[in-house]
Amino acid sequence: MKFTQTLIAVAILSMTPSAFAADAVATVNGKQVKQSLYDVIVKDVTANGQKVDANTKEAIVDELVSSELVYQEAQRLGLDKQADFTARNELASRKLLTSMFLQDYVKKNPISDADTKAAYEKYKTAYGDKEYSARHILVKTETEAKDIIAQLGKGGDFAKIAKEKSLDPGSKDKGGDLGWFSPATMVKPFSDVVANLQKGATSNTPVQTQFGWHVIKLVDTRAAQPLAYDKLKDGLQKNLQQRNLEKLMSDLRAKAKIDISK
Repeated sequence: MKFTQTLIAVAILSMTPSAFAADAVATVNGKQVKQSLYDVIVKDVTANGQKVDANTKEAIVDELVSSELVYQEAQRLGLDKQADFTARNELASRKLLTSMFLQDYVKKNPISDADTKAAYEKYKTAYGDKEYSARHILVKTETEAKDIIAQLGKGGDFAKIAKEKSLDPGSKDKGGDLGWFSPATMVKPFSDVVANLQKGATSNTPVQTQFGWHVIKLVDTRAAQPLAYDKLKDGLQKNLQQRNLEKLMSDLRAKAKIDISK
């Protein structure tokens, strides 16, 4: 059984307790290894859902012993005194402490059900009261889009033209079909035109977005069907927590004096 490189060596559990101090789980070449190191590993293994039975303990210990032997040899060679090691060790330590701080902050500042439900109501408002089914043809230039509108005006088949000319890889093979969507999920110039089209109608002028030029056909409309609260609850809580963390960082920066060398 393999364990991560973060495991620090300890001695085989079968050694008698009298072989080392009460706060150590083992000695390796006379060096005591603290019980707390072993305990952290067991805690992490358990947190990952793995049962720590006798076989697991033996595998952990075996890996830890090997790790300690290599650790001692690296120290003997002076690798721990090299500048690269010192810098990387400091970065690893900072990363670990930062992670622990953020985990503690999240634990002490949980997202309430009230905040989550309020976020859900905002989502529903932004989602709107209608959904649209539409097709589009995306091209690079306004001239191309105008030519397509002219072809459609002469009886051209929208789906066929979309398959031939559209630059949207997600819809071109489906004849430009975008399926059902909320206006909130589309860029505004696009959603504004869709919302003002009559069922079955095609935009009579090209629509420009950051993606290019669109020719749009509204297929159908229906009452909005936003996802249920239970489906979005976890995602909403994560988004709210992320905003809290961003505010934390903003506040820390605002209070700090930061000088960046140039």
